[in-house]
Amino acid sequence: MAQVDILGVTRKVSLDLVPDAVAEDFVLVHAGFAIQIIDEADAKETLDLLLQMDMFSEGELSAQALVEPAAPEESPEAAAFNKFMAEQA
Repeated sequence: MAQVDILGVTRKVSLDLVPDAVAEDFVLVHAGFAIQIIDEADAKETLDLLLQMDMFSEGELSAQALVEPAAPEESPEAAAFNKFMAEQA
């Protein structure tokens, strides 16, 4: 496992698919796995292209949304249960 910085957000990812990766390497990340080591120029180009896309600048597909999974909606029953449990603690 390694801690990576993706657009200013740190996240732990698995290095199982790129065991040769070392600190300061740039890696492509998909679904919590580093899948390829890339050079700094390619990393910068990829980030620049993503940031140029309007849909990645704000809203639902912000940089934060790129690295964090969406939280599932909580049902009313689950909300009531969670509230009850919090009150018991």
